[in-house]
Amino acid sequence: MFPTIGDLLQYLFHVHITFPVQTFGFFVALSFFVTYFVFVSEFKRKEADGLISSYKEKEMVGLPASFLELLVNGLLGFILGFKISGAVINYKVFKIDPVAFIFSVQGNLWGGLLFAAAFAFWIYIDRRKQQLPKPKIVEKEVHPYQLMGYLAFALGFFGFIGAKLFNTVENIPLFLRHPVDTLFSADGFTYYGGLIFGALTYLYICHKKGMKLVHLADIGSPGMMLAYGIGRIGCHLAGDGDWGIVNNHPKPALLSWLPDWMWSFKFPHNTIDAGIKIDGCFGDHCEQLRTGVYPTSFYEVVICIGLFGLMWLFRKRIRIPGLMFYSFLILSGIERILIEMIRVNERYNVLGMQLTQAEMISVGMIAGGIAGITSIIYRQIKK
Repeated sequence: MFPTIGDLLQYLFHVHITFPVQTFGFFVALSFFVTYFVFVSEFKRKEADGLISSYKEKEMVGLPASFLELLVNGLLGFILGFKISGAVINYKVFKIDPVAFIFSVQGNLWGGLLFAAAFAFWIYIDRRKQQLPKPKIVEKEVHPYQLMGYLAFALGFFGFIGAKLFNTVENIPLFLRHPVDTLFSADGFTYYGGLIFGALTYLYICHKKGMKLVHLADIGSPGMMLAYGIGRIGCHLAGDGDWGIVNNHPKPALLSWLPDWMWSFKFPHNTIDAGIKIDGCFGDHCEQLRTGVYPTSFYEVVICIGLFGLMWLFRKRIRIPGLMFYSFLILSGIERILIEMIRVNERYNVLGMQLTQAEMISVGMIAGGIAGITSIIYRQIKK
């Protein structure tokens, strides 16, 4: 597998490139980037259809930079400078585990102070150029898609918190033994926690701007499916432990055309160093699984990006508000339940049944989707 993007580039182009950005983190960032444009497109389409509309917003212009603006920009500059200069000066340490370095207290104080001063000075100069002898209030029109920059930041922030909290709940024994290490570890994130917290943040912000929840849910559905699919590319390429159960079954003749790794895979050089040592390998990540497993992360890439393609293809034909979202709930829930059948995960006793956290959430999603579509059918019949 490819712990860093540099490893992936070396494999693809046979050129040694030092690029210590973790593969999983890169694809999570890529999922945000690509989904940004999907959301923008859907916001514009829904506005053109008259389902959501622009709104007026008052803004005070001509003021000098406030103390809070200087403080926030200076703090942001300090964090960036502290870490960036620290990574440059201690590159050998940074290269070993970039994510652990970012989440640690390691860095360079003087670099942080220099960046803090630069960021604070920049906002001061920018506000001074726009300063008026007498500040005034102006009213401007804001289109929904123009919220995307703010939304991307808010969703990333609260989604991160949700993914971390859900993972902590999944690993209560570990949390009780090492609470601080568990909460502030660079590892350990749960998709559904990020999805739920991110979705609630998105709905709250946009609803406060006058947009109906049902249209917001429809807008976000294709993008959420695509983001999950792209994120799973990172899981698979990195070999981060999101794989299936042991698969010793011979590959069916019907699937003989598939590469063997798509059926059963040992995830060599996985990032969590699981399995046995690979003969002749020296250095970091020299392990592979003892027995081949179902590459469930790859299956999810194919399924979710394929489902996104279908949703994107039919989005203009779906005119009933809520239908896209309810379809997303059902499709996403079924997909995850099927994957959980062959995926390694912790199970809980629920009414005598052994279920994973993802299965419990998926059942709720499917039930919600079916209830929603049933209500739509009922309303259509009554008309």
